[in-house]
Amino acid sequence: MRPEPPISYGYTSSPVQQPYTSDAHALIHGPYHINTVIPSTTNTVNDRRNYFSSVNSELTGVASVPMIPSDAHRQIIVPGPDGYRYQQADPNFYALSVQPNDVNMRPFSESSIYIEKDPNQTCEEAVEMISKQESEQPTTEKVREDEVEICYSKKVHRETWDTKVDFLLSVIGFAVDLGNIWRFPYICFRNGGGAFLIPYVVMYILGGLPLFYLELALGQFQRSGCLTVWKRICPMFSGIGFGICIIASYTAWYYNTVMAWALFYMFDAMKPHVPWDSCNNWWNTNSCVTVYQKLVNHTLTEGEEEGVAIHENISFLIKENVTYFSSTEEYFYRRVLQLQYSTGYSNIGPIRWEISLCLMAVFTIVYFSLWKGVKSSGKAVWITATLPYVILSILLVRGLTLEGSLTGIKYYLTPKFDQLLKVQVWSEAASQIFFSLGPGFGVLLALSSYNKFHNNCYSDAMLTSFINCATSFVSGFVVFSVLGHMCFRMKKTMQEVANEGPGLVFIAYPEAIATLKGSTFWAIIFMLMLITLGLDSTFAGLEAIITGVLDRIPKIRRRRELFVLFIIIYCFLGALATTTCGGFLILALLDQHGAQISILFIVFCECVALCWFYGTKRFCGDVKQMLGFTPGKFWQICWTFISPLFLLSPASVLQPQLWCLQVLHELVIVQHLDARGTELLLNGARYS
Repeated sequence: MRPEPPISYGYTSSPVQQPYTSDAHALIHGPYHINTVIPSTTNTVNDRRNYFSSVNSELTGVASVPMIPSDAHRQIIVPGPDGYRYQQADPNFYALSVQPNDVNMRPFSESSIYIEKDPNQTCEEAVEMISKQESEQPTTEKVREDEVEICYSKKVHRETWDTKVDFLLSVIGFAVDLGNIWRFPYICFRNGGGAFLIPYVVMYILGGLPLFYLELALGQFQRSGCLTVWKRICPMFSGIGFGICIIASYTAWYYNTVMAWALFYMFDAMKPHVPWDSCNNWWNTNSCVTVYQKLVNHTLTEGEEEGVAIHENISFLIKENVTYFSSTEEYFYRRVLQLQYSTGYSNIGPIRWEISLCLMAVFTIVYFSLWKGVKSSGKAVWITATLPYVILSILLVRGLTLEGSLTGIKYYLTPKFDQLLKVQVWSEAASQIFFSLGPGFGVLLALSSYNKFHNNCYSDAMLTSFINCATSFVSGFVVFSVLGHMCFRMKKTMQEVANEGPGLVFIAYPEAIATLKGSTFWAIIFMLMLITLGLDSTFAGLEAIITGVLDRIPKIRRRRELFVLFIIIYCFLGALATTTCGGFLILALLDQHGAQISILFIVFCECVALCWFYGTKRFCGDVKQMLGFTPGKFWQICWTFISPLFLLSPASVLQPQLWCLQVLHELVIVQHLDARGTELLLNGARYS
């Protein structure tokens, strides 16, 4: 193997002023390095200050360094037949540091100059040059060409997306997740139907979009992950990055378990009839009723098998004071989760080996999508980010053809403008748009840091955020068209059928699927859609951690595959607790208290650090250098004032999600009278 080449930092000129010697040291900084010169016009500190500008580098001030003449040359290293050799090259670099109007620069002797290659070049590199020399007076002493300072370092390039589509699909895949399917439609229905779109759009324009744009621009400009970017912006807020990594790590503990459930459903549905449409299984109780019994209100006869109803003139007498459960509920709680073997937090029961194997399969897919960085994940999202839209389209067409579907859509869209007078409605709109777009998780910083410096992140923010919101809206048609069909057949109201969270995607929707012809096919593609939606978010969430750590500790970048494996194993072990029989309780607890308030606080600190300490005008100057135009007054006002208030709005009245309340506060365990043992009763989903 060819040895790593040494990097030479030297300057030669005849005549030449004082060269870099032992008084000035050039060393590697982060993933960048370069050897370059400063124009001879920068004879004094003030000249250098007026010359320097901040572009795509770590910005901490200006160093007091000896002047280097304009006719200096840089040495580059080129491969030769016997190894590497030095070759002179004309200077084609320029110096970069803080902006000319920066009045908060540190003492020159304690700060740095950052140099970067001409932006027209294809390779972005930089080097940190730290000088201990205080003198600014150049000398006229001549030196020989071989009197140069040589430093050795390793050359590391920051990878970029192969195509812009890779980046866009990654951002869309992260933003469009399970919440778009299982939360937005129900939130919209519960808070005024079509009228809810008014506060939703307002919160999107004033809060969600500005924060989304801010993080994309910041990550692209700084080209670093969450652990290093805040140290550059304002060292006092360096803890933001560590908080982001902590939140992202324990989110991975439970989020992927939901995909493991979906994977279990998908494999178990590969039968002539889906297993949750029958009460003749080992996990069912005497209180079980199938969806067909609920539809025709009759008792099953011996001729009915696997949930296929035979319509005969028989009656089903519902006894008073008896609670009945649908076969779909019992399948989810007693077959998939096996909650009957847990007595609560004090005894969560054993690990469900089937769920843990599904979880391992999920993390295996995640590993091979992330191990090569954006080169591998950028290709994986071509499948995982586009397939959900194909399946959504299929489910939408099928749902609209069902009898009663228009009734469900009417429930979904009928405006109730009186709801707009409630503060809770506006708070839910702010909360929904914030958690849907996902600022604060470090993902947008990480993904945009792999963009090219002059990429138009403004149009990217507009496009991807709009697609995310549009997906949420369209998913409501997919959900409520099927729920409307259920209401029509069961003669129930939408309030009795609609639900959010896991109760929607693992109980209500599968129950509706069981009534369709070809239920196996519809169940498989629906669960496949849930898996791909979750995978995209997991890719991005773990990439935020990986990018942050690799930028913080560049040495381990060479062993990225092993480091990614370590992160995957860590998350898998942390998630095992959620695969126990009582893991649903832990999952609900983590989902409710793990990221809601904490991530709002994190993003609030981001706004304070960037807009109030670093400075909105200074950040706008950074954006101008990337995009060629300065963000308008609207964006500046939103970033500085409106966005912090937007973040405080959902935090002040944030309430637990309905499905978490059902699990944590209404879940009781009672002794059933028959030989089947204990029976779990979920008050919010009982049939009587």
